[in-house]
Amino acid sequence: MPINRIALYHLETLLWIARLGTFGAAATRLNTTQPTISARVRELEAQVGYALFRREGRGMALTVRGRQLVQDCEPLCAALRLALATDGLTGATGVVRIGTGEIVAASCLPGFVAEVEAALPGVTLEITISLTAQMLQDLLGATSDIVFLAGPVSSPGIRTTPIGDVGLRWLASPKTVQAARAGAVTPIWSLSQHSPLHQVMIEALMDAPPSLARHPIHTCNNAQLLINIITTGNAMALLPETMAREAVAAGHLVEIREAPQRRVLFQAAIRSAESDPVVLDLFARASRLNIDLASLTPNSRMR
Repeated sequence: MPINRIALYHLETLLWIARLGTFGAAATRLNTTQPTISARVRELEAQVGYALFRREGRGMALTVRGRQLVQDCEPLCAALRLALATDGLTGATGVVRIGTGEIVAASCLPGFVAEVEAALPGVTLEITISLTAQMLQDLLGATSDIVFLAGPVSSPGIRTTPIGDVGLRWLASPKTVQAARAGAVTPIWSLSQHSPLHQVMIEALMDAPPSLARHPIHTCNNAQLLINIITTGNAMALLPETMAREAVAAGHLVEIREAPQRRVLFQAAIRSAESDPVVLDLFARASRLNIDLASLTPNSRMR
């Protein structure tokens, strides 16, 4: 295939459309117009000899061969950006898409972001809060560049580094504890079934008295909402100690039964084939993180 008519801006346009999802977003990022972006795509398609995008509803999606071209071109363009940088990654620019769960977001992620902003001021961070299963799918589908997962997670397509672990505590409001002592049935709330925290809860219930195992179980996909439900309602939950610490210190939550010994491991992850120097730099920085391991403030516990 002749490439003498393919310019760097053609490939740059293709990669930004793939990263941002729309022609309009790519036009904004590249400081040009949407018709210009469309023209560049048509020129590139004419040179490679096949369609790069197909229409899906009101949007455009990469074709199979378009995705392959993106995959092939990403490391080449990344290497070129690195070669043109005046001082290593100091002058690096671009958008890095980060996926994270709430526990990491509420603990070590703000410090990580501050470090990246100071070291790489030209790099834009796009952060999405999600659950582990969705983040893994986004990473493997190349819609996220680096993710912070509750694990352990293992896959041939990803590379991980541990960032610490978090203990879990059975917590409830003081009024719920009093009601439970009086014999009331206490509903159990948990994160969704695909969450590692839910798996730990199920394991803990298998070792619990039969009466507790019969309590109804409700789920939601938001850890902070879960804490609010337990604080204000008549229920209990197995909660990450890092996120529940303030509520326990304030006396809004207390331990209602023995905590499980198992802790939840957290990992940073990128794709195994990742070659972008900026993403690799962020992954190296992430490997030095340590999620908050401090214990909950001691409080009363129902025996």
